[in-house]
Amino acid sequence: MHRIKVYTIEKDIKDEFKSIADNYKKMISKYAKFEHNIFFNKTIAKAQKGEFDKAKKSYTDIYEKKLGRFNIALDEKGVLLDSIEFSKIFKKEDEIHFFIGGAYGFEESFLGSCDKVVSLSKLTFSHKIAKIVLFEQIYRALSIVNNHPYHK
Repeated sequence: MHRIKVYTIEKDIKDEFKSIADNYKKMISKYAKFEHNIFFNKTIAKAQKGEFDKAKKSYTDIYEKKLGRFNIALDEKGVLLDSIEFSKIFKKEDEIHFFIGGAYGFEESFLGSCDKVVSLSKLTFSHKIAKIVLFEQIYRALSIVNNHPYHK
């Protein structure tokens, strides 16, 4: 069984996006041990009001400790994959950690610490939408790997 962890920098707010994300979490848990970890603290809040570099560093300070066996950062500069290519990662790796940056993205050093940097689209999404797109693609990838008809 896969072990998947997703890390996000966001305020934990209960809204319609949360219920959609929770639905995908439930579907993913049929195929994987799934964990979603949300981070937002005073340091991040203060840094995001100041300089971009300080904000990025505050994300790195939290995320560096969470790096696992195989790490994927979501970043606009990352590679674009289709769903089949994305699912191949799940065929090779049974433990994957995904990182969604904060409002100002990642430090280059953190991106360099990851095994892969992926872009979800050439479009820019809010963090809430990016998280839902990621969750849907994780479920789709696991469906492909497990020969479930969801992908078709």
